Amino acid sequence: VHSPSGWWRAFLSPYLPAELGGYLYRPLTVATYALDWHLDGPVWFHAVNVVWHAGAAVLVSVLVSRWVGTGAALLAGVVFAVHPVHVEAVANVVGRAELMATVFTLLSVYAALERRSIAWSTICWLLGLLSKENAAVAPALVAVAWALGIGRPGARAMVGFVGAWVLAGGLYAVLRESVLHPYADTVILAPVFIGETRARAWMTAVAAMADVVRLLLLPLKLRADYGPNERTIVATPLDPRFAAGALCIVLWALLVVTAARRGRKVEALALTWIALAYAPVSNLIVPIGVLIAERTLYLPSVGLALGLGAAVRNLHPPAVWALACVVGVAGGLRTALRVPVWRSDLTATLSVLQDSPRSYIGPMIMSARYLEQHRDSSALQAAGIAAAIFPREARPYLIGAHAALNLGRPALADSLLRRADRFCNPCQGFYRAEATVARRLGDSTAAGFLTAHARRLLDR
Repeated sequence: VHSPSGWWRAFLSPYLPAELGGYLYRPLTVATYALDWHLDGPVWFHAVNVVWHAGAAVLVSVLVSRWVGTGAALLAGVVFAVHPVHVEAVANVVGRAELMATVFTLLSVYAALERRSIAWSTICWLLGLLSKENAAVAPALVAVAWALGIGRPGARAMVGFVGAWVLAGGLYAVLRESVLHPYADTVILAPVFIGETRARAWMTAVAAMADVVRLLLLPLKLRADYGPNERTIVATPLDPRFAAGALCIVLWALLVVTAARRGRKVEALALTWIALAYAPVSNLIVPIGVLIAERTLYLPSVGLALGLGAAVRNLHPPAVWALACVVGVAGGLRTALRVPVWRSDLTATLSVLQDSPRSYIGPMIMSARYLEQHRDSSALQAAGIAAAIFPREARPYLIGAHAALNLGRPALADSLLRRADRFCNPCQGFYRAEATVARRLGDSTAAGFLTAHARRLLDR
């Protein structure tokens, strides 16, 4: 990001650093960070995020205007613009991947359904994929719209779209594989899934659907973290949380069928949009690094805005405008109150400590902050608290070992690193990353010890 050549070198590099496993491929997002860095400072980074979000809200309005009407479009745009669950994606600079993937997905869908443009739809889809992987759902969204009779082209045009998508998807897959191939063995799991069976992980993901529905429909209580032990593993289908999540899925399916049978095409598409957009990050298909994160609801919430816009199509315009005003004020206030949480790493950490007291994330981040301040005893204590809350995560042991080395306690450090070895992948990368932190802080003894431990693991 800091290099003048960063905007193009991003396309040759994984999203995460090599020492942390080289996981994911989002070069277009990283390229925009590189450009931003050379244009201005933090204000510019945040301003760009807001512009992407505004663009997404406008595109939501445009689609609803085309399919339902201008009054409905106003409500849909306002709902999307001020939905409080979007704060993490917009106010947190790293959330730009969500914003860009959503904008390009909307453009791809618009180009396919409203402009019948194979070229533009495919180009926008490819740009979305290069922003974040969840843009992969764009062709599926278009196909569902065609099945419902929205923007359906002739058979020859459909074949052209499919062919272009296959070519673009193949090109993206080859490019992604060529960059990530050296890191193929990296496995990233949500911490709650570490050491668990796939069946229990799947039941936990189903249970999380209740959280997803609540966050989309009633986002009053928001969190910066939904990790262990705030959200624990679901061990049996008799768990009430599993029943609640399964009920949400069943009700969603019934609503889709009902809307389709009654000819409510846009509502059916909206409900399907929510499901398709959330599927890649749901942990139901493939495991990802988080169980629940508010930023991952950015693209699915487009479906909510579409559906609410379509639902008011028969209301008189003054009633729709009044509703849009109420939603704008209420959602805007809730959003404004939430933004300060993401002002800095410290404010986000304090939010975790207050809102998610059973989570290990807050104490773990505080232990890292104490290290930065050379408060090694406090860092060791906070790392111990984090490890006690959730003993199956490597990072608290690693930070604790760093602090122990600074305190002249190598035996304790070695013991903590042996515990970390059981839960990290790739361990060598984690140790080298922490060694880099130690060198930056002037902790040369800790840096050497961590590097040597990483070498011993590699020799095994």
